[in-house]
Parts: sequence; structure tokens; C-alpha cells
Amino acid sequence: QKYLCSNCNNILKKALQTLCGHRYCSACLSWIVRTNKNVICQKCKEEDPSTLSEGSMLAEERAFGDAAINKEISELKVHCVTLGCSWSGIMKNFEEHQSLCEYALIPCHTGCGHMVMRKKLADHLENGCVNNVTTCQKCKRSLSSSEYQINKRILFSWYLIIFFPFFFFFQQNCSTPLISKDGCRFAEAGCSFRGSKEKIKEHEKTAVGAHMLLLLQHIKQLKASLCAAAKSANAFIPRSDLNVNENKLHVFENIVAVLNKEVETSNLEITAFRRQSELDQNIIRGLELKIAELHRCLTQKDAGLSSLHKTLLFSEQASYDGVFLWKITDVGRKLQDSVTGRAVSLYSPAFYTAKYGYKVCLRVYLNGDGTGKGTHVSLFFVVMKGDYDALLPWPFRHKVTFMLLDQNNREHVIDAFRPDLTSASFQRPVNDMNVASGCPMFLPLSKLQSPKYAYVKEDTLFLKCIIE
Repeated sequence: QKYLCSNCNNILKKALQTLCGHRYCSACLSWIVRTNKNVICQKCKEEDPSTLSEGSMLAEERAFGDAAINKEISELKVHCVTLGCSWSGIMKNFEEHQSLCEYALIPCHTGCGHMVMRKKLADHLENGCVNNVTTCQKCKRSLSSSEYQINKRILFSWYLIIFFPFFFFFQQNCSTPLISKDGCRFAEAGCSFRGSKEKIKEHEKTAVGAHMLLLLQHIKQLKASLCAAAKSANAFIPRSDLNVNENKLHVFENIVAVLNKEVETSNLEITAFRRQSELDQNIIRGLELKIAELHRCLTQKDAGLSSLHKTLLFSEQASYDGVFLWKITDVGRKLQDSVTGRAVSLYSPAFYTAKYGYKVCLRVYLNGDGTGKGTHVSLFFVVMKGDYDALLPWPFRHKVTFMLLDQNNREHVIDAFRPDLTSASFQRPVNDMNVASGCPMFLPLSKLQSPKYAYVKEDTLFLKCIIE
């Protein structure tokens, strides 16, 4: 079911997925949007009308190419259902097979109204097509395809008699080979392209139409020379046979004309294909620009959501009464990071002494800093730049108390200090935060890790700060 279009219910062609999650052929979605205004996804209506939303509104610019499903579809195993054909393969090769299937019924291009197998078209044209006739320029008589088969044998005999000497002469005197080592195989017909074998192969693939035109011109030139030779031989051929020959020559002219039309048609199709390819490329470039713009918008929205998330997290953790409890998890890993230098310290979320008071935070070095490095846990107090600093008295002069909580409520570690009013750490901040100040030898590491105490439990510790 996932390979079927939500509109035509056939296998998806160039699948597009809408915002509501349903898939459409690109042509189907384009037709739906073009012929309807504010159209709602039919599948959404069928599945659950109560869930209809803005995402159910169909629009080409709101759908995107489903590369994954297109790839799956292209690899599906299929077989030809035309009677008599045994072809099987994968979906991406099926359209090419359809255009070549010998058992497919196609209309005769002469307009006779018959549908014939592709592989029997030539036989139909020669033996059964009522429209495949030729008119004699002399007697104005129309020859059917069956009459043509009879006269063709006569014509062939006379051609052998008349033109074999010229053919032999041409073979003996043509010293230039048809194929040169570094030239196109159609050089004899007038193509002047030269290059390496790889470039010649590429040239012959892309210049089919041009080569056909050169061949037709070459055939016309040969026909003119043959007609001139035939005139000189008129005295040796009975008049009735010459009439037949002229009639058959006209048949060949018709064939050349048909080939010429086929080449012109092919050239027009190639030109149309190239124009369509250019349009498709422009559409792809436009879509790529849209995707890049959407990606930029999503990046901006992600950044905005991240900032909002941090703000909400800060709001949840912020304290406005001068008392702050800091929960630190993954203590073992963070201690190891501090030892290796990967992250030597940790900052706590900011908190406040009052609703419109000083903005402060804590900074801890689990492996110590300064005089306590490698032996103690160092704990510091940081004054930060706040929104209401202009209204507050400076320097900061409140007593600060640190506590490391014993999670068994037996023996908390407590230390306190009063600010040095001359220290820059307690002046009004000029930058985002002042230099930290506090206790470099707050707690010996041996005591932190000792099983006798419950400072670290389930890899978590709690630090408390009280500002009087």
C-alpha cells in the first residue's frame, strides 16, 4: 500500500510526501492543486476527519521528494504482462522495455487503422497495409505493397545488370577507408569529428540525429549518380521495365522522405527533451535554494529553542532568597575530567540574594585549585553582573557560608567567610563575572571519597550556599 499514490491509487511516479505524511505522484499533486483551491488531503479525510489540521492542506511547495520510497519502487521486481512476452526485471528498467517490447500492439503509422505487434510491423507494411502504396510518376498508377514485392524482384535484377559495373569500379578505386583510426565512423558520409576512442564513442552517442541527416544526404547523392548512370543505360533496357524501375525508384524516394521526417521528429524530441531538462534543472536549483532557506530557518529556530530551554532551566533552578542548593551528578566522571584537565572546574547556575539583589554563582574545582590542587576540593564564590547593580551598595559585604551536605545527615562540612572589601572580587562587576574568591582547601579529597562519609552517594553530591 505504501507504494500507491493517494490520488490515482497506481504505483507512485516521482513520489512526493506531504506534511501530513501521505504520498502522491508529482503529476497528481500538481493537477490536484492546479484544479482546486485550499484542497484537503483525501487520505486524511478518510482516516480520521477529526485530526484534520493545517498540515492536511495540500500545496506543491509544502511537499518534498521522497527519495527513499522512489528508490524502493525502482528496485521492485516486475514482469511484462503483454501476451507472449517473457521479460522480467526491476521497475526502473520497465519503461525502457515498454518502448521496445516486440509483443506490444502499436498502431500502424500509415493511418490504416490496424493495431499490430511491433515485431510484425515490417511484415504488415510489406504485405497487408492498404495505405502503403506508391504512385508511378509516368502512368499515375498506384502500386500496393503486394505488387511492390513482385516488382521489387524485377527491379533488383535490373539493378544488378545496370549498376554492378559501377559498384565494382567504386570498390576498386575507393582507396580511402570508411573508418579512420581517429575519426568518426560516419566520416564517409561527411562527419568531420576526430578524437580519441572515448571521445568518438561519446560523440556517436550524442550526434545520432546529425548522422542520420548526413546519411540521408549521402543517399540522395548516390541516388542522383545512379539515376545519371541509368539514363546512359536506357538504350539497353526495355521501356516497360524502365517504367517499373522508375516506379520503384519513387518508392525509395518515399522511404528516404519518411526517414527524413523521422530524423526531424527525433531532433524535435531531443530539443524538447533538452528544454525540459533545463526547466527541471531550474526547478531543482529553486528547490535546493528553498531547502537551504528552510534549513537556515530551522537552525535559527533550534538556536532560539535552545536559548529558551536554558532560560526556562535557569528559571526553575534560580533562587531569590540568598539560599542556594547545588546538585552535582556524575561526580566520578567530573572528578576525572578535573584531574586530566579536560574540565578543571564547574560553574553553578546563577542565584540571587533577593528578588532585585546581587546576582552570584559558585565555582568548584573537584581536584582542587591553587594551594589545594590535587589534595582538596576547592570551592569559590563569584559575584556576577546583574540587572539591578546600579541600585545596590558596593562593595559586596554580605557573609557567605559554604556547606557540603552529608547525605546521611551526620556531619556536614561547613566553612564561611566575610568579603574583603578592598578585593576586586567584591566590587561592582565590569565584565560578566568577577574573579572567584573563597576556600581553596574546602575539603580533603580523601575525606570526599571515604566510605565513612556520605558526601557522595549514587555518584551525586550537594553543595549549599547561604548569604546572610
